[in-house]
Amino acid sequence: MSSTFNPAGLNTGLASDTRTLDALKSAAAKDPKASIKETAKQFESLFMQEVMKSMRATTLSSGMLDNSASQMGTEMLDQQFATKLTGLPGGLSDAIQRQLAKQMGVTDPTATKQSLQPLPSLSKRNVQSHVQSFIQSQEGAARVAEQASGIPSQFLLAQAAHETGWGRHQITNKDGTPSHNIFGIKATAGWTGKTVDVQTTEYVDGKAQKVTAKFRAYDSYADAYKDYAQLIGSNERYANVVAQARSGNAASFAQGLQKAGYATDPQYAAKLARVIDTTMRVQRALA
Repeated sequence: MSSTFNPAGLNTGLASDTRTLDALKSAAAKDPKASIKETAKQFESLFMQEVMKSMRATTLSSGMLDNSASQMGTEMLDQQFATKLTGLPGGLSDAIQRQLAKQMGVTDPTATKQSLQPLPSLSKRNVQSHVQSFIQSQEGAARVAEQASGIPSQFLLAQAAHETGWGRHQITNKDGTPSHNIFGIKATAGWTGKTVDVQTTEYVDGKAQKVTAKFRAYDSYADAYKDYAQLIGSNERYANVVAQARSGNAASFAQGLQKAGYATDPQYAAKLARVIDTTMRVQRALA
């Protein structure tokens, strides 16, 4: 068993022993997470040794070569096996760490943030870095908008991704600053906020045409999500779209938006449905 950390003989007691917990709290004062992790590994090692000991006990021995030396050798071998099997990701030590952390009131040392996952591991799953960055930067605002509109955050993220090319082709002001309009919402007659004029592509009778249109501008992406949620949620024109979104059917949601006239591109629904599928796949990879 590893002897790199052994505060007050913790490897000789049980987690329910108050003296052991007191010793752990004292030793963890300087580095709680590290001490909890090592202690959990020692508890798991003890448990694994007991398991192997029980397994040995159920095995019939010949008695011909059994002696104190062979018994000691067996115990040392079991101890080595137990040590190698200890501390594996998703193993018993992780569960022990979470329990100890809860008892001590410190942050779970096994918890990791999505943003900490290295890009190379995601690239192996065909997730490009700009796609990951866009999703991670927009998730919070999308979840807030989901609460307001009832539209799944994955659908919102996907629509923003489709409108902006995963954030790389956003609408900007004349000075190059972002308008934060990631849903391509135009400034209609009733809009009293900031605006920006942009050359865009509209489809008239199925033919693409370049036109200059006035779009809404916001102070932040959070404001853009909030405005989109209000537009979709309060406009009778999109009532069926919201119902379809709440059903979780991505294709129906995308088709509903197109039928309601959200965009003039005849392929809008098919394109959006594909982006929704990509968004959900990436989020599963990031989880």
